[in-house]
Amino acid sequence: MRSFGWHFLTRLKSNRQIRVGQGKLEAVSEAGLGGGNGTICWLKGFGEIKVLRVRATDGTSEYWASSLSGMTEPEREKFALSAWRIEMYHRGLKQQCLIERAQCRRLRPVLNHIGLCIRAVVRLESHCYREKLSWLEAKTGIIREAVRGYLSNPLYCSLPTA
Repeated sequence: MRSFGWHFLTRLKSNRQIRVGQGKLEAVSEAGLGGGNGTICWLKGFGEIKVLRVRATDGTSEYWASSLSGMTEPEREKFALSAWRIEMYHRGLKQQCLIERAQCRRLRPVLNHIGLCIRAVVRLESHCYREKLSWLEAKTGIIREAVRGYLSNPLYCSLPTA
């Protein structure tokens, strides 16, 4: 990341080893980090970072790390919201469009499946935004209409088995 000049913001688990100042390596949760604008620390295996502690409503703490030493809490909130939106997009791809369930192995069909899944989640999100629906309500409505249409004019009839 450094060689490309990229910066990051990520959550840290409470047991990650950091060094504050010239102290010893210790877990993030035991380092006694204050809130506010964060603390410059040394992360084992990476180097210098800024760690911000965020208090959750249930009294627990969440730890965020950034390679930008000048990051403030409002900036972190803005980037964390963007990260949450990206996670929701990935969740939609996996849960609503079943992107990982490609029933093929060759490259071209897999790429077609991925492209169609991305298109489906974008169209679903657009529909949900316009109609002010959740993903579940939109999918249920689509499936319900398809079943209604089929039952009103079925193409195949089951033969009685008895």
